[in-house]
Amino acid sequence: MERMTPTDAEFLALEDGVHHMHLASIGIFDGPAPSYDDVLAYVATLLPRVPRYRRKVRRVPLDILRPVWVDDGHFNIRYHLRHAALPAPGSDEQLRNLMGRLMSQQLDRTKPLWELWIVENLSGGRWALVSKVHQALVDGIEGSDILTLMLTREPHRDGVEPEPWNPRPEPSDLDLTLDAGRDLVTSPMEQYRAVTGAIDRPRRAIEQARHSLHRFSALAPPERSAGSLTGPLGPHRRWHDVSVPLSSVKRIRAVLEGSVNDVVLAAIAHGFRNLLLDRGETVERRYVRTFVPVSVHSTDDLDEYDNTVSATFTDLPVGVDHPRDALALITRQLERLKDTDQAVAGEILTSLSGFSPPLLLALGTRAATSAVGELEGIHTISANLPGPQTTLYLLDRPMVEAYPYLPLRNDLRLTVAVFSYNHQLFFGLTGDYDTSEDLDVFARGIEEGIAELLESAEAAEQADTTSPA
Repeated sequence: MERMTPTDAEFLALEDGVHHMHLASIGIFDGPAPSYDDVLAYVATLLPRVPRYRRKVRRVPLDILRPVWVDDGHFNIRYHLRHAALPAPGSDEQLRNLMGRLMSQQLDRTKPLWELWIVENLSGGRWALVSKVHQALVDGIEGSDILTLMLTREPHRDGVEPEPWNPRPEPSDLDLTLDAGRDLVTSPMEQYRAVTGAIDRPRRAIEQARHSLHRFSALAPPERSAGSLTGPLGPHRRWHDVSVPLSSVKRIRAVLEGSVNDVVLAAIAHGFRNLLLDRGETVERRYVRTFVPVSVHSTDDLDEYDNTVSATFTDLPVGVDHPRDALALITRQLERLKDTDQAVAGEILTSLSGFSPPLLLALGTRAATSAVGELEGIHTISANLPGPQTTLYLLDRPMVEAYPYLPLRNDLRLTVAVFSYNHQLFFGLTGDYDTSEDLDVFARGIEEGIAELLESAEAAEQADTTSPA
């Protein structure tokens, strides 16, 4: 029996029929897909390394203390590993619709809080693996999750037999009550948490964000109306993908200045501009405020990363017509923070070689979820997440694309997450189903933003080569 941390318990408590607290990612692989039984056997060999994947949540009677993780005596791996196929022709749009449907369903609270979906019949002979995991589960796992273990740097065929597993007997309500009572009596920290509901690490990012907000006040953008970007949510989701070459973003950064993160945010700003104009909303002198949690690196070994989260606001200038002007304004904002601990480490997007999609998403959304509940004036979340710049494999199939899914919180109707993987940037856009049927307009705006920034960079390079010495 394992007591939930305060943060894990918070994410469990925040979930309701509208606000789903699972994270997800979708990896796309060159085919043919492995058989269901091969993947099943492979996952079974990895489960001993992530014990919580065979544990479920039990609440303490009367909620006198946080819930606990207990072994699921009826654990069935076939419930968690699922198999689907797109109907012909297996288009990108069909995959997006499937992703939206999968993300609209809560994970079953009576079972371990994760699912894996093998999706076959994608166009071009490809297949996909969708990983879906509750934040309460992955937040507490120190550096490991099932998808991270499944993806390897070299192709291989796993022939290891799974270890036998004997679940511990599930505790009774009386056992849970007595155990909680002992914790409350013997642990001063538990007494403190029980009284205050203290939440640990997210607070650091929130304090950073508050400090950043104070420092941004001198810029004082004239208008930050949310318009249609915030409001009541429904239970269903839409999802869209965008991918751009990392080399293009680096070229833009090198010529037009700023960081990789600045370029990404400028493209997102252009996406919002197009979306709002398409909806008939005014953009003149308007800014969209995004909360930006960034997983940052604090060791000298690039093969290791910790769970440090830097957080700040950025006011996306949707009132300017050209992405180059948006980039200059965003860079100016973030330059104000370079001499402080609040500076966003945008280049981390391209430097880390570790890869844990659920863990990285959890780090960003842990801070973002708390921020959205405590800070006013946020219109969206833009999470930037690092990944390796070499190909990863599942068994002997190469992963060619990797997209994230970031949940919606409170009244935010649209969120953005970005993975850097194998010299590409992969954007995952999440929208409320009822109010974001035009999510494709936002996606095209991001693509256009990158394209226009690249044109500006190429024009600047050409001007430099033709100008007299």
